[in-house]
Amino acid sequence: MRFDIGDACALAFPDHSFDRVLSLLVLHFVPRQNQPSRKCGGVARPGAVVGAAVWDARGGFVANRLFFDTAAVLDPRRTSAGPRNYTRPMTRPGELANAWRTAGFTDVVDTALSIRMEYASFETTGALGGQDGPSAVYVATLSEIERTRLRDAVRLAYVDGEPTARARMQLAWAVKGIASASSALDSIPLKRPPSG
Repeated sequence: MRFDIGDACALAFPDHSFDRVLSLLVLHFVPRQNQPSRKCGGVARPGAVVGAAVWDARGGFVANRLFFDTAAVLDPRRTSAGPRNYTRPMTRPGELANAWRTAGFTDVVDTALSIRMEYASFETTGALGGQDGPSAVYVATLSEIERTRLRDAVRLAYVDGEPTARARMQLAWAVKGIASASSALDSIPLKRPPSG
């Protein structure tokens, strides 16, 4: 097994070089989503399985929701951080499958994956965003006093009377399809049509 570090928008592999191409918990965080998607499709051989999974940001990513809902109560001026995170493309039911079909993949199958996350303590949850991601970006805008206030409030929500951090169920959407010679992931629609 080999691990390479690189840019998802500029994969350094020849076209049609892989029998399996997977994007796990990444597509919804990449600002230029059409570029990594196009690259994933380009490096897959015809007949290859191409799959992806993303967090259900609005309703199934409980840890993230606890964080942003608590932040919104403490700092109503910054409530846009949560909604931006919850409305990312391809994070709602059926959106990944629709994107795969639009891209020309065959035998498209989508499903929901339920994952139980257990933590030994609040400190191990990454509740304040870790080093990257939307919550870390938000935390970086706070003063030390605001960070402490947010950390204490989020800790109360996580622990909820238990001696340690509680387990959380997280939901992810997943899809797989078969690449054909005409599959072109750069045709994935990146904007959700207006509702209503």
